[in-house]
Amino acid sequence: MPGVRVVAIARLFAAVALLGACAAAHADAGARLDFDGARHLLVRTGFGPTLAEVDALVGRSREYAVDAILGGTRSEPSVPPPAWTATLPAVDERPHPGMSADERKAFRARERAALVELRGWWLTEMRETPTPLTERMTLFWHNHFATGVQKVRDPRLMYAQNALLRREALGNFSRLLHGIARDPAMLVWLDGGRNRDGAPNENFAREAMELFTLGEGHYTQADVADAARAFTGFTVDRVHERAVFHPRLHDAGAKRILGADGDFGADAALDVMLAQPEAANFLVTKLWREFVSPTPDAREIERVATAFRASGYETKVALRALLLSDAFWDPQNRGTLVKSPVELVVGALRTLPSDVAVTRAVVAATARMGEVLFAPPNVRGWPGGDAWINSATLAARQQFLARATRMSSMSAVDGAHAGALERLLLPLPPVGDAVAEAVAEREPAAVIRAAMLDPVYELK
Repeated sequence: MPGVRVVAIARLFAAVALLGACAAAHADAGARLDFDGARHLLVRTGFGPTLAEVDALVGRSREYAVDAILGGTRSEPSVPPPAWTATLPAVDERPHPGMSADERKAFRARERAALVELRGWWLTEMRETPTPLTERMTLFWHNHFATGVQKVRDPRLMYAQNALLRREALGNFSRLLHGIARDPAMLVWLDGGRNRDGAPNENFAREAMELFTLGEGHYTQADVADAARAFTGFTVDRVHERAVFHPRLHDAGAKRILGADGDFGADAALDVMLAQPEAANFLVTKLWREFVSPTPDAREIERVATAFRASGYETKVALRALLLSDAFWDPQNRGTLVKSPVELVVGALRTLPSDVAVTRAVVAATARMGEVLFAPPNVRGWPGGDAWINSATLAARQQFLARATRMSSMSAVDGAHAGALERLLLPLPPVGDAVAEAVAEREPAAVIRAAMLDPVYELK
């Protein structure tokens, strides 16, 4: 497809430029960062760094920079969420048998408006947060524990799950997994609220093994069946929007899960999964593809997974090891990851020289590119990588960037400001013909606009 070919060519340009400009890199934790190294770290761990953020790390050691980023993460948003997230609707405001057709229509309209507001709020948080890695990891877990409003049908439950993902974004994966198992949105999404003694529902048990902890091929149908029994007993109280455990609905009988025997409940079943060596390897492999390169190194995965498992699944331990690995700093791995629509949009909004509001149009732009926050395509989430690029989504990306540069005060960009932005946008020569022409003609605003529309900008 045309879009894939464009990305492949851009990757080749980036790789050739870096190989020609840099000596073979090794992840010496004490190595001092130059501008391109600092930018690489910030682009991979955030969205679109500012010049000040890059300059603050230039001359620092890799270890210092990585630890500063990891140490500055937070568990709460910096932008206040919509006011309605802190309230519960009155009973008569919820759908009920006595509602008229007009009342139901009005209710659905309110819920749609709330969802658009929620998406706009999260995009704003990504843009404004002082710790972009927090939101990058919240987005990563949103895809890992893919849950969609199309079935949950409640923006408040989606916000509550988002808050859980943020609290443990760089915390402890075991805590996050246990929290997800009793998260109301997840219980609705995977029918956990219908899982009871005598009529087990296997949806959550299967996805907990296949998608959340172990991956395909590391469990059997018998493991799923007994794990489903362990997860029985939870329901969702829709009035108070919370999960409730009912002992009388729980199967307390003996179970065998992944070779372990016991009268397991939900927490114990999850602990059995996390005790499998495959769990840490599975998770580190996903983190590798998110932060390092599309092609995991089996030996390095095992090294990092061993430390991750030994730490009791502290996410920062795994991420620190990956960010200080040889592979992360290898020139051949730069410019090899395709930005997701959200990364592209938020990165552009952070980088442009003036404020461009997160409007409904901005929210809609990510949808046209294939990523709708709070509405992943299925339980597997978005596939990512080259799947982000096809003829339709590539056009949507270019249209957004063109519109965003028009909306910003590009005409007011002077030579000095343009030079600063060029350093952020054009770290990997050679650039496309349009950018080269704009540079030759000394048109600052045109340089920035052309740089953002160049295929290299789509990579990280």
